Amino acid sequence: MKIKDPSFDYEQKGLQYAGQRRTDPMIASYIQKALGSASTLLNVGAGAGSYEPLDRYVISVEPSASMRRQRQVLGRMPAIDAKAEKLPFDDNSFDASMALLTVHHWPDVALGLMEMKRVTSGKIIIMTYDPDALHTFWNIDYFPKLIEVEKARYPKIDSLLNVLGNNSEVIQVPIPLNCVDGFQEAYYGRPEGFLNEEVRRAQSAWGFLSKGLEAEYVQTLAKALENGDWDKKFGHFRNEPYFNGALRLIVANG
Repeated sequence: MKIKDPSFDYEQKGLQYAGQRRTDPMIASYIQKALGSASTLLNVGAGAGSYEPLDRYVISVEPSASMRRQRQVLGRMPAIDAKAEKLPFDDNSFDASMALLTVHHWPDVALGLMEMKRVTSGKIIIMTYDPDALHTFWNIDYFPKLIEVEKARYPKIDSLLNVLGNNSEVIQVPIPLNCVDGFQEAYYGRPEGFLNEEVRRAQSAWGFLSKGLEAEYVQTLAKALENGDWDKKFGHFRNEPYFNGALRLIVANG
């Protein structure tokens, strides 16, 4: 599958994003550890501000007006209207920078990463999904085209490392059962969440499906939950405290 434009229309479809996509404490602990002693931090593609630490000086950039407004509603500091590919900062302006679940929206990922390298003197933190590991989640059985979309949008881990450099670490991030950041794998043990339209609206991949396919997928899952088929196959996930799926943290040392 080829996707001409990987970016999501947050102006029209992401109006309730912040209500579902929040900072999960366990995932945040991985990010905090990766940031180390950095005191000044740039958050690229910052969205509504999830995972921005309160104990550091943070500057955020976010091109979506809708997302910038949601930051204000949540009481977070305003974000600068800018794109990853053209960051309005001098060289080595920040101790560290991060881009969390955003690189798959960028038209030119390599250029965005190069810009992050330019303005950062230390660590660069990228949280993304490994497209080669997306098949490990059960939703491929119920939403196959959705996974095709995700595989087409998320850049290969090796392609990111080629830009960030060999001095980078790739960390698999476990997802807790009651994860409050509402991306797809967060519902590995709570499949009923996908029946909630607000949950799906905060997962951008649904916006790339052909007309009518989303309703078909939701109906299929609802039926499997009602007749017990899902629990026969995957019910053990309801009691799994963590899920090791495709979520990755790349830590590039400057």
